[in-house]
Amino acid sequence: MTTLRMTNETNKRHRAGFVNIIGNPNVGKSTLMNALVGEKLSIVTAKAQTTRHRIMGIVNGDDYQIVYSDTPGILKPNYRLQQSMMNFVETAIGDADIILYVTDTIEKGDKNEEWISKLKNIQCPIILVINKIDISSQEQVLELMGWWKEQLPNAIIFPASAQEKFNLDNIFDTIVANLPYAPAWYDKDVFTDKNLRFFASEIVREKIFLNYKEEIPYSCEVVVEEFKEGAERYDISAVIYVMRDTQKGIIIGKGGQSLKKVGTQARIDMEDFFQKKVFLRLFVKVDPDWRESKKELRKFGYEY
Repeated sequence: MTTLRMTNETNKRHRAGFVNIIGNPNVGKSTLMNALVGEKLSIVTAKAQTTRHRIMGIVNGDDYQIVYSDTPGILKPNYRLQQSMMNFVETAIGDADIILYVTDTIEKGDKNEEWISKLKNIQCPIILVINKIDISSQEQVLELMGWWKEQLPNAIIFPASAQEKFNLDNIFDTIVANLPYAPAWYDKDVFTDKNLRFFASEIVREKIFLNYKEEIPYSCEVVVEEFKEGAERYDISAVIYVMRDTQKGIIIGKGGQSLKKVGTQARIDMEDFFQKKVFLRLFVKVDPDWRESKKELRKFGYEY
């Protein structure tokens, strides 16, 4: 991707910057970014830790460019994969022009207090979104807004519902107004930093989260090993890595039915996303150490 070149006069009228979305798991960060971008770039499920990567979604106008970043939910790491996920969050805090901190009407405000402390020392603008107000009362929302104003007095606070797209226009206008004057970072026809292989693997991973319970989704990683673009369709081969043979059996299911279901659902979503026919092949392999191996995590795009 190449950046655009602009004259100094144009720079004075054009705003551009990185709006990095952070928050605890399950508060609706991915749903919010997808709604703000207008594309489903981040997979969304009801399970925590669905987002593992930092995913950019780019919105362009004649006089602005917003580079959103969705990040993994904040947690205390238990293994190297989770530490790599938190490294994405740390990086997002460090290079943001605007922090979009997402909470909701369900979680306790003081969850992960150390991250709130970090926000208090940040110099860039903070827009705090209290999400999921559609499942709360006005009294509770007002109480939460008051609590957050005490915690982060410099933040701009918005009650919102990403699911219902309530108050997103006001959030968008505030984002644009707080962007620095700068040339665009990416060509104006670019809408994400990720390639098609990445989205194919994420779509498969989403179906795993939706179809399997307990530890299975957290023990899986998906790698697209072949992506051929033909005139009529994409031919895609992906490997689902698991940690144990028993997990492999669960993923495949009796007579291969479970894996077939995942493949069918993933193919349908891929065809909708790519706007092209897809022939998808899925395989399952066992890799006991992939969540702890620095080499494997680097191969999967988590460590650099």
